[in-house]
Amino acid sequence: MSNSAPVSVVIIDDHPAIVSGVEMWYAASPRPITVLASGCSVREAWTDPGSTADVVILDLQLGERGPAFGDLRRLVDAGRQVVVYTMRDDEKTALSCLDLGAATFLTKSEGQGHLVEATLAAADERPYMPPALAGALGTNARADRPQLSAREEAVLIEWFQSESKELVAQRLGISVRTVNSYLDRVRIKYANLGRPARTKASLVARAIQDGLVDVDDL
Repeated sequence: MSNSAPVSVVIIDDHPAIVSGVEMWYAASPRPITVLASGCSVREAWTDPGSTADVVILDLQLGERGPAFGDLRRLVDAGRQVVVYTMRDDEKTALSCLDLGAATFLTKSEGQGHLVEATLAAADERPYMPPALAGALGTNARADRPQLSAREEAVLIEWFQSESKELVAQRLGISVRTVNSYLDRVRIKYANLGRPARTKASLVARAIQDGLVDVDDL
């Protein structure tokens, strides 16, 4: 999707006031964002017109049950771009969502600007790390920080700032296969430390935790 193309969303939230507010924020976006459907059940994301939405906005806490990790996993497995939008703000929940494949984890306290930007980033398949989450993750002093080579760090940061691995390869003068090799090595190093990072969003979170990248660099 080009960075000027209209974006469609489905909002899954059981608080009508939240849904109404989000719809107003999207209506004011310079880049068109259309809410195709909304509701208090994830069923809205599986049935028309919500099934065709570019981005799913998912509240983790729906009704009386626990966090909707299962719904998140099923949506991600189906290839959906999911922005988790929740009152929860703890690091463990955030990383669980990112490890499951959420495009972004956003707290409801962060407001209009960040939700709009997170939605557009998800539609474009770009990483987005809002300040509150970056602050929670940015410990910069973990004992289990992996030892990355200078080249691994360079490829990692370039990938965070690029829309594709092809662009990374062009900018660094290497092949896409080599880019993939470096990223695979980084992921293996994290996995060996018990800190898996299977998706781009979760790898961004790990890098912020370890002080490898600042949110302003994204």
